[in-house]
Amino acid sequence: MILMVSVQNLEEALQALEGGADIVDVKNLQEALVGSANPWVVKEVREAVPQGHHASVTLGVVPNQVGTVAMAVYAAGLLNATSVKVGFMKTEYDVAVETLLASRRALEGSETKLIGSLFADNPLYDGLDPHRMIDLSKDGDCDGFLIDTLTKDGRNLFDFIGEQGLRDMVFEGKQLGMSTALSGHLKVEDLDELARINPDIVGVRGAVCSKGDRNDGVHWEAVAEFKRQVALRETGEVAVHPTTNRVSVNGSSGGWLIIDGTGKTCAGILAALSEQVERDRESFVEVVMPDVLNAYDVIVWAEKRGHRILTQRRDAAGAMRVLVQPYP
Repeated sequence: MILMVSVQNLEEALQALEGGADIVDVKNLQEALVGSANPWVVKEVREAVPQGHHASVTLGVVPNQVGTVAMAVYAAGLLNATSVKVGFMKTEYDVAVETLLASRRALEGSETKLIGSLFADNPLYDGLDPHRMIDLSKDGDCDGFLIDTLTKDGRNLFDFIGEQGLRDMVFEGKQLGMSTALSGHLKVEDLDELARINPDIVGVRGAVCSKGDRNDGVHWEAVAEFKRQVALRETGEVAVHPTTNRVSVNGSSGGWLIIDGTGKTCAGILAALSEQVERDRESFVEVVMPDVLNAYDVIVWAEKRGHRILTQRRDAAGAMRVLVQPYP
C-alpha cells in the first residue's frame, strides 16, 4: 500500500513530501463537497514535487456536463498530473460512462492516468451506487478507481461499505490490472482493516493534519507516523491476518518456476501468476514479493481457483515467498 495525502496548496504539499507521502493529491475542500484546485496551484505543486513522486489532481464531484469535465481532464494532462480523479454523485450510469470515455480521449498523448471515482455514501444523496465501481471503471476505460466518501459527520468509509465488500472490489480491480485506491476519513485505527483489504493506495487528510482536523493543515510528523504504521503492517510486525499452516511439498512431475514480483504491483503479480498457470499446470510456482500483504492477495487468488499454497516464508533478504501448486 502506498500513501496518498490530500493537499490544498504548496505548503501542505511540501509537508506531505517531508513526511514521506508517495502521492500528493491536490484538491479544493472549500468548493462544494469537494472540488478542483485552481490550475496555478496544481502547476505550482507539480513543479515542486520530485519526479520520483506522484502529483495527482482530484476534480471532486463533477457536473453532468461531458464537455466541461473533458476540458478539465485535458488541463490535468497538460499540467502533467500523474493522475486525474473524476468523481460521480448524482449522475446516471450511462452519463458517467460517457464522461469517462470523453475524459480518456482528452488524455490522448499525455501520460496522465484516468481514475474513476464513486463515493461510498452516495446512497445518502440518491447518487450512483458505489458497488458499480468495477463496471464503471471497465466501461469508462479507466486506469484505476477510487472509493471515497463525502459526508463530514464523523462517519468514514467503513460505515458505508464493509471490509468484505471493499475487499471484493479491490481484488477484482487488481485482477483486471487496475490501480485501486480507498479513502474517506480514514485513521490509523482503520489500518488493520485496510491492510487486510490491501488496496494499492490509501488516501488520507484529517489523519495527517496537525491536530487531526482536516481544516488545520497537513503536518509532516503526522504523515511520517501514518506511513510508519503502514510499513509495520506490510512487514508483518503488526499482524493483520491469522497465520496459515505450512505443508511440505509433495512429489510432482513438473518443474519449479519463480516469479519475481518485487518490482511489480499486486495486479502485475496476479496477472503473471494467472498467465503462468494457464500455460503450465504441472510446475510449482514460487512467487517472490516485497511484503506480507501482497502475499495474502496471492493466497486468496489461489484459494479462489483451487490451487494449493504449499509454503509461505520470509527469505534472508526479507522478501516474502509463497509456493503455489496449480490445480491440475
